[in-house]
Order: sequence, then structure tokens, then C-alpha cells
Amino acid sequence: MTEQHILRAFDRDLEAIQEMVMRMGGMVETAILQAAEALDARDEDLAGKVRAADKAIDALEEKINEEAARLIALRAPAASDLRTVLTVMKIAASLERVGDYAKNMAKRANVLGHMAAIPGAGGSLRRMARAVVQMLSDALDAYNSRDVALAEDVRNRDRDVDQMYNALFREFLTHMMEDPRNITACMHLHFIAKNVERMGDHATTIAEQVIYLVTGALPEETRPKADSVTTIGIEGK
Repeated sequence: MTEQHILRAFDRDLEAIQEMVMRMGGMVETAILQAAEALDARDEDLAGKVRAADKAIDALEEKINEEAARLIALRAPAASDLRTVLTVMKIAASLERVGDYAKNMAKRANVLGHMAAIPGAGGSLRRMARAVVQMLSDALDAYNSRDVALAEDVRNRDRDVDQMYNALFREFLTHMMEDPRNITACMHLHFIAKNVERMGDHATTIAEQVIYLVTGALPEETRPKADSVTTIGIEGK
């Protein structure tokens, strides 16, 4: 096989992997929006769909990793091409993690559906989720077009998500202090808000990978973050 044929084969294989990443991104964006809708509308059926769809997201990440590893082994890419393949794998890993957070939101939505509603919480979390989905969509667009300026814009918007999280945290504290019966529901809602905030962190990580891919270096400046409030202390995958 000539060198030209090898390059064509590499480009074809890489394009197929990148198409899978974009498809995975669309699935993750849908999962976030549906999980937030399920929470706000107390729709257990929709929450169940989100949880079931996570298996397909996980399977797609596994397929991307397999194809990327095969590409590296068979095509022995040059340094710049290898950087592209490694970036794709890191983006897929971030998307898989965001999918896990959406699944967690759906799980909590089912639990919260049997508790007294906290006024305004569902709508606020839905707005926060939409902001994260826009960040994620723009980060993937930045990857597709190798747009460093758009990637930097996504990175800067992480502060807005942090501020939404901080505002929600204070709201939940107020509800808990006003009526101890709200404590359990607010603990679940805080867990969801923290997961959405972490989704924003992963969208920012994808944007930083785009910057690395194009420039060869990660951003030197510390990621812009809003001042963090003290968390209630619930962790989990």
C-alpha cells in the first residue's frame, strides 16, 4: 500500500470515529435535557428512558476507544494525527461522564417525584441544564471547526454555570432552614445541581482539548470559576 493510500485510509477511519463522537454528543445533550424535563415535570417514564439510554452512550464510548486504538495500531499516525486521535478519546470520556451525571439526575427525579415539590427548583435546574447543553454543543462545534475562539468562549461560560449552582445552593439552604421537612428533597436537589455543575466542567474540559489540539498546548491560565459556596457533602457517581 502506498503512503498516499495509507493517509487516505487514516483520514477515512478518523472521520468515522469523529462522526461517532458527534453522535455521542447529541445523545448526551438529549439525555441532559430529558433528565431535566423529567425532574421538572415529575415524569417517571421519561426519567426511565434517560437511564436506559445511558447504556447506548457507554457502548458508543467503548466503540470509539476500540476504533481509536485500532487506528493507532494499524496506521501508526504521525505526531499531529496522533494528537487528534488522543483528543477524540478524551472527548468521548468526558461525554460518557456527562451521560452518567444525566442518568443520576434521572434517578433522583424518580425519588423526588414522591416528595413535596420545592417551589422553582425544577425550573431553575432546567435553565442550568440548558446552559450546560449549549456549552457542550458549542465545545463540539469548536472541535469540528477547530475554532479556538469558540472554545475559549465555552471555557469562560463555565463561570456562569458556577454562579447558577451557587444561587441554587443558597435557595436550598433557605428552604431547609424555613422548614426541616424540606431537608431530604433539598439534599437530592443539591446533588443534582452539583452534577449539572460538573457537566459544565466536562464541557469546559472538551473546550480545553480543542485548544490543545489546535495550538499544541493547554491554556496556561487557570480556568475562570465563580467563588464556590460550601457544599452540603453528597457525593456519588
